[in-house]
Amino acid sequence: MPRHARGFDTEAAFDHLSKRDRKLGAWMKRIGYLAPEAGWRKPFDPVDALARAILFQQLSGKAASTIVGRVEAAIGSRRLHHDTLGRIDDDALRACGVSGNKTLALRDLALRESRGEIPSLRQMATMHHDEIVAALVPIRGIGRWTVEMMLMFRLGRPDVLPIDDLGVRKGAQVVDKLDEMPTPKQLQARGEKWGPYRTYAGLYLWRIADGEGEDVTASKTNRSQD
Repeated sequence: MPRHARGFDTEAAFDHLSKRDRKLGAWMKRIGYLAPEAGWRKPFDPVDALARAILFQQLSGKAASTIVGRVEAAIGSRRLHHDTLGRIDDDALRACGVSGNKTLALRDLALRESRGEIPSLRQMATMHHDEIVAALVPIRGIGRWTVEMMLMFRLGRPDVLPIDDLGVRKGAQVVDKLDEMPTPKQLQARGEKWGPYRTYAGLYLWRIADGEGEDVTASKTNRSQD
C-alpha cells in the first residue's frame, strides 16, 4: 500500500506546469515561484482541525478565535476531541458562543471519532485523497471544500483541485480569457492538463483571481470582462 508524504516537490511542480500549460505558465512566471511548504511541516491533528474548521465557519477570524478560546477554557484543554468536548454540555457550548448547528456538528464529529470513523494521520498517509474526502464529508458541517483545503494546505497532497471554489474558477476564467467563469465540470476537464500537480495550479489560480501577475494586456482583458 503506497504511503503519501505530507507535501511535494514544488519546484518540480512549477517546471511541470510551466511546460505543460503555456497560458498558465506565463502567469506563473509573472507571479513568481510559490513555496507553501511551511504549512505541511506543522503538527497536524485531523480531529482537532475539523473541530476548529466547524467553529470558524461563517465567522470573521477574530470572532471565531474568541469563541475557540472560550471553548478551550471551558474544557480545560487546547485539544478539541470527543473526550475533551465531552467535559461540557450543549448549554455550556452555547454559552461560549457556539451556535446550535455548530454544536450539533461538533457532537457528530465527536461521536464519529469515538466510533473510530475518523481516519488518523497515520491512516490518511495510506489513503488516496478521494478516499479521505469520502471518509470526512459525512460529518455534519464538513463539506468537500473544507476537506480539500485540509488536503492542500495541511496534508500537502499534490493533485487536488477545488472545482467548486469561486476563486479558482475566476482564476481559470482570467487565464483562458473567458466571458464567464467555467462551471465546476468544465474546470474539472480543464484541470486534467495540470495533473499530477493540480494543487499547485490552484495556488496560482487564487493569486490570479486576486489580480496578481497582471500586465497591461491582462488588466485590460479583465476590465472588459467585468
